[in-house]
Amino acid sequence: MEEVNVLVIGAGVVGLSIAKVLSEEFEDVVVVEKEKSFGRHTSSRNSEVIHSGIYYSKDSLKAKFCVEGNKLLYDFCEKHNVPYQNCGKLVVATSEEELDALYKLKEKGERNGVQNLKIIDKEECLQLEPQVKAIKALKVDATGIVDTHSLMHQLALQAEKNDAFIIYDMEVTAIKKVANGYQVSFADGEIFQANYVINSAGLFSDKIAEMAGLDISNLKIHWCKGEYYKTTKIKNIKHLIYPLPDPKGISLGIHLTINLNGEVRFGPNAYYVDELNYAMDETYLDDFYQAVNRYIEVKKEHLQLDDCGIRPKLQGPNDDYRDYYIQEESANGLPNFINLIGIESPGLTSCLAIAEYVKEIMKK
Repeated sequence: MEEVNVLVIGAGVVGLSIAKVLSEEFEDVVVVEKEKSFGRHTSSRNSEVIHSGIYYSKDSLKAKFCVEGNKLLYDFCEKHNVPYQNCGKLVVATSEEELDALYKLKEKGERNGVQNLKIIDKEECLQLEPQVKAIKALKVDATGIVDTHSLMHQLALQAEKNDAFIIYDMEVTAIKKVANGYQVSFADGEIFQANYVINSAGLFSDKIAEMAGLDISNLKIHWCKGEYYKTTKIKNIKHLIYPLPDPKGISLGIHLTINLNGEVRFGPNAYYVDELNYAMDETYLDDFYQAVNRYIEVKKEHLQLDDCGIRPKLQGPNDDYRDYYIQEESANGLPNFINLIGIESPGLTSCLAIAEYVKEIMKK
């Protein structure tokens, strides 16, 4: 049996951030990941956006960590040469009916502490983005894009420099509470004994919590798939372009993002699924075409399927908005077991802020 101090389950962007931050102060930090490399699921299948924090309810963990994480992430990228671009974004209103929601979004962002939010008129929109259709827009300077693979590579590298270990092909099959910690069993027959266990297992975080003996009836993860389309026909876009978000909080709407090469793609949409399957077809092509053409013109034949991802949402199909669940479980009979469940967007932006929060929990 292998003895470790801190066992982190899951090597997505949040698990790697936790390993990086904890290994600066704690000895013997080990990350286990069931896939063959880091970030194979949600962390590598997303819009790669550094969010500002305008969308989330004041005092929510999503708002707190997004605003804090935005600065931490830009600083980390700058320090460690991770490719990024602070391009900003425009949230566009395309009709008079949307103006009220646009102003409310600005107020929400300001309550969360987001700086430099400005409502601009049609003329200024056209100066910034001549191809975009809008009557007004919210200009968000803090938004950007990042190369998520480079980010995760660099987080892993920094963790390993601090003597953390990241071990792949390690699928957890059982977790048992013992007198001085936890015995964690793996599919290959190995058993680790850990003083601390941190569940950062993304799409499978509810299952890991259940293995440890937690009642997950209110913590079930709902898989919510989103697809992306790309086009080569739209060029010279400088900002990310977003519609107003879905009022129920299921998604931010089918938006236009650029990558670091300036290539344009649209997405993601949002629909709940029962299986982890990254296959794609053109079922939702018409929806994309209609959604995108509200704010920029593109022909249907110029939209090509690009990629898809699956969000680990606590919010089910008919549920109200749910915040992150991040908790040390002493109150539930599991001391030094920390669960991170429902870490969807803005999890990428929040990764380092979440890691700092976990460190504070552990030092209490």
